[in-house]
Amino acid sequence: MSEPKEGADDFCIAPILPAVSSEIQHTDVPSLSDLSKRDKPWDKHRGNADRVQGYYWSSSEFRDYAQRVSQCSQLLQFNLVPDKAAGELRLKLTNSRFCRVRHCPVCQWRRSLMWKAKAYKVLPKIVEKYPKHRWLFVTLTVKNCPITELRATLQHMNQSFKRMTLRKLWPAEGWLKSVEVTRGRDGLAHPHFHCLLMVKPSYFGTNYMKQDEWVELWRSCARLDYNPILDTRAVKRGKQPMQLIPELLKYCTKESDLVADQEWFLELTRQMHKLRCIATGGILKDYLRELEQEPDDLIHGDEDQERTEVDEGSLWFGWKRLEKKYRMVDH
Repeated sequence: MSEPKEGADDFCIAPILPAVSSEIQHTDVPSLSDLSKRDKPWDKHRGNADRVQGYYWSSSEFRDYAQRVSQCSQLLQFNLVPDKAAGELRLKLTNSRFCRVRHCPVCQWRRSLMWKAKAYKVLPKIVEKYPKHRWLFVTLTVKNCPITELRATLQHMNQSFKRMTLRKLWPAEGWLKSVEVTRGRDGLAHPHFHCLLMVKPSYFGTNYMKQDEWVELWRSCARLDYNPILDTRAVKRGKQPMQLIPELLKYCTKESDLVADQEWFLELTRQMHKLRCIATGGILKDYLRELEQEPDDLIHGDEDQERTEVDEGSLWFGWKRLEKKYRMVDH
């Protein structure tokens, strides 16, 4: 059996919450991850949030962030939602408190889920309106930089990208750009852009750009004295760009990098303050404008599902820091 996908907000309890799995008979108080393998990510993300909270407490500069992260997602409410087609009840997250600190692992995860949900909903409409257009996935990089120079490096990359969109060779009629920053083993920051580009059908004819032409274009626009590493991939004809959404709208910085080194993390917070990680342009801007903003709702990931009140009740789970688990609580 395949492992459940991270980020699901619901799980099946067949057929009417009849019995808890034998895995949890060792305790009188079941945990969320005991009841649902698909909800194991909650334990991981909240556990990493505890570490981030500790990093923030260590610096008087970030005590406010520490306080906010400490109160984030301490209590989760799930409603029991009937799934008539499957004849089961599902748990659906309906209430919690989120701190919205950019580098809180829980909020970063939830934010990514909301962005993906919006993109999955909108992109099919774009494909329907522009059925003959094609799609490219382009990754733009520069050399690694000290973490203390990350802000200046990202600002330079953003200016370079803007110059590139104004060049005659620029083939995209619309684009979605996201920022990712990873940590090298030597502690240097590796900033790069992931870009989804919508191009005319003629791009794959006389207007086609080879890999070395892309490298030269980015090198020129970024005013580099070396050939940067750059990757371009075309979405095959008949395939949908939705398959690229997980790579485009994942975390700005993966959690393993957030918790790897305290001083690096604190400097990352300083360097990334108020920098925008997602940008859209061209034809896609009107469709994907919401992705440039903080999601209003970090609870409901399934935008397509009708949110109806049900009478089957709800379950509450509280975070147990010493155990690093969410366990069922009375509320």
